[in-house]
Amino acid sequence: MTTTPVMPTVADLVPVVPELFLVTATFALLVADLFVPQHRRALTHYLAIAILAVTGWLAVGVGAEPGIAFGGMVVRDLAGDVMKAVICGVGILSFLYAKPYLVDRKLFKGEFHLLVLLSILGMLLLVSSGNLVMVYLGLELMALSTYALVAMDRDSARASEAAMKYFVLGALASGMLLYGMSMIYGATGSLDLAQIYSVAAAGGDQRLLLFGVVFVLTGVAFKFGAAPFHMWIPDVYHGAPTAITVFIGSAPKLAAFGMAYRLLESGAGPVAVYWQDAVAWLAVLSLVIGNLLALAQANLKRMLAYSTVSHVGFLFLGLAAATPEGYASAMFYAISYAVMATASFGAIVLLSRQGFEAERIDDFKGLNQRSSWHAWMVMLVMASLAGVPPLLGFWAKLAVLRAAVGADMLWLAIVGIVFAVVGAYYYLRVIKVMFFDAPVHGLDVLPHPDRPLRAVFTVNAFGLLVLGIFWSPLMAWCQRAFAGS
Repeated sequence: MTTTPVMPTVADLVPVVPELFLVTATFALLVADLFVPQHRRALTHYLAIAILAVTGWLAVGVGAEPGIAFGGMVVRDLAGDVMKAVICGVGILSFLYAKPYLVDRKLFKGEFHLLVLLSILGMLLLVSSGNLVMVYLGLELMALSTYALVAMDRDSARASEAAMKYFVLGALASGMLLYGMSMIYGATGSLDLAQIYSVAAAGGDQRLLLFGVVFVLTGVAFKFGAAPFHMWIPDVYHGAPTAITVFIGSAPKLAAFGMAYRLLESGAGPVAVYWQDAVAWLAVLSLVIGNLLALAQANLKRMLAYSTVSHVGFLFLGLAAATPEGYASAMFYAISYAVMATASFGAIVLLSRQGFEAERIDDFKGLNQRSSWHAWMVMLVMASLAGVPPLLGFWAKLAVLRAAVGADMLWLAIVGIVFAVVGAYYYLRVIKVMFFDAPVHGLDVLPHPDRPLRAVFTVNAFGLLVLGIFWSPLMAWCQRAFAGS
């Protein structure tokens, strides 16, 4: 089956207005940055924030009817709009956290902002893809930009090593994904996800199609950081500058969910009975490996890295349901985790200084005695990650567990509940050292003096409580996005 090329029209431009604005503004900023002196580098920073704010507004504020553009290459729907808006919001948070950190370390350069903007452009293309070519284009634009971000501190051997590992393993995963896509094309004769869905629904010999889906799922699992494809996460999160970790640990997870939804539901939805079990077992492995390895960590960044693997396991609980409720709960979890991840790594940024990284759990000892307000804010973050009610993390876990039960996967929900209890231990350990342990002798770490940074962290952390109390509108937004799935 082949498709006839369709010439783009003016109508095709309306659904991609956010992407068009972002790419135009990014290249304009690239040129403008050449003429901005270093002592006025903050101008690039604020312009980048403004670009993301406008892009997010265009994603939800410019009325475009749900549909397709460029002959099915791009899909405009509510699910994509929600993910685009949240990705832009998380990008703005990442910029706000990064400024004082990068200034202290003389890394505050225009390249940082441009790479983040290009990575977000790839994410926006990824979550609105209607074609395998667009999926791969968006994925590689996102990935190549994040590889460069991790290696941005060229004087750090640890960052360079992390970037190399990320690049090599990322290239391997991209190769597997591309191989799976080629098998799917061979089985269906099309790169268009809607036509792949139609061929899969028609039945017939589906062995080649399923063979391709296995490799596609492997690539998706790597981009998520699901076990056993998680080996890059601890080293990359630990090796990258913390300001970079804030970004790569949050927004790409939402983009990975968008990729998983487009490939597994929009493309391979009719054969969900086959890939559901694979996703369920990936969830189990992620919950077990992520939580158990996080228990043994003394480094907070590595602990949060392994906890990311466990959170991917919870997200997969909703994805494995393969129902509208399951997809809505998985997206709700991805959004919730993105907000929590920015706050958790932001807490490290808050206590870090030039020449000192507050990345050990011991660095948080006695924080309540030094800065009670910030200790309580960090407590909100850790409690939300642990799933303590009424914080946002509790409702996110409850949503995916309910979706698993609704899909007759009670055993999977039980595994999730057990490891939610296990995972609470290492988050509560951070709370314990802040409030009940004495500071390490000779280490009197106070929050960063930058007032905007303190304000951003406070809003981010306190927002977890506010969103936890008023979680229903956000969940309803996610449910409307998949009401027709």
